[in-house]
Amino acid sequence: MIKQIIAIGQVFSSTAARWIKQHPKRVTATVAALLLSGGGGAFAVASLGPDAADLPVREILEAVQPLAYSDYSREAESAYVLYRTDSTRSNDTADTLLKRLGIDDAQAAAYLRSDGNARQILLGRSGRQVTAEALSDQRLNKLTARWTADNEGHFQRLVIERTGNGFTTRLETAALRASSQLASGTIQSSLFVATDEAKIPDAVAVQLAEIFSGDIDFRRELRKGDRFSVVYETLEGDGEPLRTGRVLSAEFVNAGKSHQAMWFDEPAAGQSGDSLQAGNPSSKGGYYTLDGQSLRRAFLSSPVAFSRVSSGFAMRFHPVLKQMRAHLGTDFAASTGTPARTVGDGVVTFAGVQNGYGNVVFIKHRGETETVYAHLSKLLVSRGDKVSQGQTIGLVGSTGWATGPHLHFEVRHNGVQQDPMKVAQKSETVPVTAARKPVFDQMAQQARVALAAAASMEVTSAQ
Repeated sequence: MIKQIIAIGQVFSSTAARWIKQHPKRVTATVAALLLSGGGGAFAVASLGPDAADLPVREILEAVQPLAYSDYSREAESAYVLYRTDSTRSNDTADTLLKRLGIDDAQAAAYLRSDGNARQILLGRSGRQVTAEALSDQRLNKLTARWTADNEGHFQRLVIERTGNGFTTRLETAALRASSQLASGTIQSSLFVATDEAKIPDAVAVQLAEIFSGDIDFRRELRKGDRFSVVYETLEGDGEPLRTGRVLSAEFVNAGKSHQAMWFDEPAAGQSGDSLQAGNPSSKGGYYTLDGQSLRRAFLSSPVAFSRVSSGFAMRFHPVLKQMRAHLGTDFAASTGTPARTVGDGVVTFAGVQNGYGNVVFIKHRGETETVYAHLSKLLVSRGDKVSQGQTIGLVGSTGWATGPHLHFEVRHNGVQQDPMKVAQKSETVPVTAARKPVFDQMAQQARVALAAAASMEVTSAQ
């Protein structure tokens, strides 16, 4: 039986093969029609349908009413809105500000001149972030100004918006949003030149110098080829950067030695660790090495924010007395009115005028240490006041025997003048508490990863 079926199949196959050879075009047309029509049934139906050329044709004409010109104008205004952002300048008028923003609108300029909030907040104020929305004909649709408020974590927003008959103004308060920025650089001449080349804000450069001031003398110990990496906050309003926040972690390699630091909050007395968060006023944050040692020492190395030292702790030619004599302090060049701060906790023992010192403040610290702040233009403390590290005690000036504005600073131990930098470096530090060490270690590992990423940015940009 099986042999018979095989024989019949062979006969059928040979017959079909001969037929295909005799009629190849018919086979090709049939297969193509089947593929294009999606199946034999569809092909059969299509072949029975009427020819399209035989179908009746009817022409229909209908009038269409075009849109009015005003409708086109309204549609264009809503479709094309132009945006531009700039910062206000101290010499801005309503016309110059709007022109810089690409606005040509006499009505809007008149409104800025007449509105009290606009005059006070925008005109004659520098550094305010302004965004303008312009219509396609360059008229003002909306103007928004943003600036940081006095209260921590918020910014203020001035909104001037076009209405049917003119403009309206409103003031708003909104929360700042913090984002992290990574950057790195290499010292060629000075810290500020390096940070400028890396497009790092000056406020971050100052923080870097402050953080590592106990380990690195930025005035005398920087070397060409020293490098740094930093992770810092930028505080934004509506997506626009408004100011620089805190340095979160940093690394500085000085003379081949690496110094690393990160910000960490310790809970204040009576504060539970669970409610701890960055920026919490009830916490006492500070900078620590990544193994948990505090970088906050008993004494700061400088009584002013990072500035140029005009005369160090050494022999010098006295500019007033015109003779060589020991300079038993450090002079910090700074403009008149620069805040002078105490380098450590203590009590004011004298605040007044004294000989060549001019306006001077003496502060007694524990351990028989005393600090002196001279040539001040203004005193902000009185005898008997308790002061804390970093507190402003006066303003830099040129009173007494001074040829120009600067702060003369002395550190005395048992009445003998000491080198302020050496005193700061030798002062004690405090480690992270044992209860917070596990949390600290987790954050330290994250800081290492972030700093490695920041360092790789410089390598990539250099290639």
